[in-house]
Amino acid sequence: MRFIETWIPATLVSMRDLAPGIREFLIRPDQFDAAAYPVGSHINVSVTVDGLPETRSYSLVGEACSAGLKIAVRRAEDSRGGSRYMWQLAPGARLDITQPASLLAVDWARENYCLIAGGIGITPIFGAAQALARRGAGVTLHYAVRSRAEAAYLDDLAAMLGDRLVVHAGDEGKRLDLDALFASVPRGTLALFCGPMRMLEAARHAWIGAGHPLPDLRYETFGSSGTLPTETFRVRLKDSNVELEIPRERSMLDVLNASGFEVISDCKRGECGLCAIDVVEVDGEIDHRDVFFSDHQKESNQKICACVSRARGTITVDTLLRADAI
Repeated sequence: MRFIETWIPATLVSMRDLAPGIREFLIRPDQFDAAAYPVGSHINVSVTVDGLPETRSYSLVGEACSAGLKIAVRRAEDSRGGSRYMWQLAPGARLDITQPASLLAVDWARENYCLIAGGIGITPIFGAAQALARRGAGVTLHYAVRSRAEAAYLDDLAAMLGDRLVVHAGDEGKRLDLDALFASVPRGTLALFCGPMRMLEAARHAWIGAGHPLPDLRYETFGSSGTLPTETFRVRLKDSNVELEIPRERSMLDVLNASGFEVISDCKRGECGLCAIDVVEVDGEIDHRDVFFSDHQKESNQKICACVSRARGTITVDTLLRADAI
């Protein structure tokens, strides 16, 4: 498996509000050596949602520092419960977290880098901007936000990058035009992206449309973002009388496994495809939140990544676990 989790105890040292609805958390593991971690690293945090243990993944902000590990959490109204749990914590709270792990591969030998962040997606991009600025690389950061007041780390980024920081604030009429942006970047540019799923899909189409190789667009994903609101839906098991409710605060993967219908998984971020299961029937609409399947595969609705994807209405699936095998 690529994603081997080593859980360690830690303490929440401090918190500070960065912008309306965005709070930074400084977390210090009990055994902390301040060793450098790769750009784009994240940690998993054990949270409690409605009395049940859950896991949430958060990108680490900035390069490694001796104070501890920094994450920033947006308080989302459609949250599945993770942000509410984090926001009710107080300094001194004890946490269980995983060791930092990186999913954002950066080629440090390029001449040009284009960084794109959408909202809270600035969290993994901030460290990349730091590292590239320190190296004197040719880097530009495009930061898409609803308003400057909601842009976390804006002053730090401005001091770091100067006019290489371009803010696209919706309330100023400066929306990010990905087609125009990617058409303007030189061949051989490495693009690093983090933002909502809808923005990622637009970025992938624009990047390919501009003639750039898709492997030169690297990205972090929001495992909980999609095109539909997060809401309760139902899952029927093929050839059985079993119908399960998937509440808005839990994943389909968690509910299936807790009900004895084991589905193997690995990344739990919609990236590896290991938890994909067959879809037999859709009475409603599937919200594919993974980055594993192609657009064509998502349109066919033949499979669903149980770890992150959701639905509206009821879907019938085949987990390949037969009743006579239980």
